[in-house]
Amino acid sequence: MSSKRDEPKTELYENFTLQMRGLGNRTVLYQHNVASSLGINNIDFVSVDFMREKGPITAGELSKLTGLATGSVTSLIDRLEGKSFVRRQNDPNDRRKVVIVPLYENKEEVNIAYMPLHKELVELAATYTDEELTLITQFLGKASIVMEEQIYLLSSKSRNKSSSS
Repeated sequence: MSSKRDEPKTELYENFTLQMRGLGNRTVLYQHNVASSLGINNIDFVSVDFMREKGPITAGELSKLTGLATGSVTSLIDRLEGKSFVRRQNDPNDRRKVVIVPLYENKEEVNIAYMPLHKELVELAATYTDEELTLITQFLGKASIVMEEQIYLLSSKSRNKSSSS
C-alpha cells in the first residue's frame, strides 16, 4: 500500500524509466544508421561495439552479451572478419581458445561516422561538474550491467521456448 507521500517519487521513477527507454530507442536508431553507413547490419555493429568496450573476447562471451546462439555468432564473426572489422587470434592464456579482436576503431569510416556524436557528447559532458559526471558515469555502468542481465534472461527464455516447441 503506497501513501500519498510516495506518489511524487513513483512519478519520478516512471519519468526516469521513460527517459531511459527513449534514450535506448534513439541509441538503437543511431546505431542502425551508423551500421548502414558502414555496410553492415545492426547486430554485427553492436557486436563489434561490445568488443571495443570489453576488449578481445571469445565467441561464447559474445554469445552471452548479444543473446545470439553460438552458431549465429560464428557466422557473425565470419562476416565481420571478411570486412576487416575483427580478427581471430589465439588466446594468449589458453592456446586452445580463440579470441575475437576488434579492429574497426582504426577504420576511417568508423571515425567519420562517430566523430560528430563524440564531439556533441563531450560538449554535453562539459556542462556538468566532475562530481556530477562521475555519478552519471557510475550510473551508466550499473545500468549497462542491468541491461546485460535482462538481455541474458530474455534470450534464455527465448531459447527455452524454441527448444520445447
